[in-house]
Amino acid sequence: MSRIVFSVTSPNDYASTVEQVTEALKSEGFGVLTSIDVAATLKAKLDVEHRPYVILGACNPHYAHQALEAVPDIGALLPCNVVVREENDGRVSVVFMDPESVLGLIADPAVEKVGHEVAEKLQRVAEAVGKA
Repeated sequence: MSRIVFSVTSPNDYASTVEQVTEALKSEGFGVLTSIDVAATLKAKLDVEHRPYVILGACNPHYAHQALEAVPDIGALLPCNVVVREENDGRVSVVFMDPESVLGLIADPAVEKVGHEVAEKLQRVAEAVGKA
């Protein structure tokens, strides 16, 4: 089985990394459709403190359209989630859902092609974030 996620460590602080990831996604044609502040949600719902942690729901409309045209139910696997989290030692990790693996579960050649192309774009985002 191939990887489900891939990750990099950012040389920047948490807030700067969230901004950088958002900009790097934009440069590859993605928008952030959702931003879930997990730490704030845990505090509000459970009164639990958690290190900064956000889930960004990234979508590239061009590729989303291709995938939806091929398999309408693919929306259950979209968007591509990207996690930015602060580790216990203060480092900042950025974790990407691997669309090639996830969309490969559908076993449709058109969707697999989309997964491969989107994975390449997200890998470029990861590389940009890791060396910034």
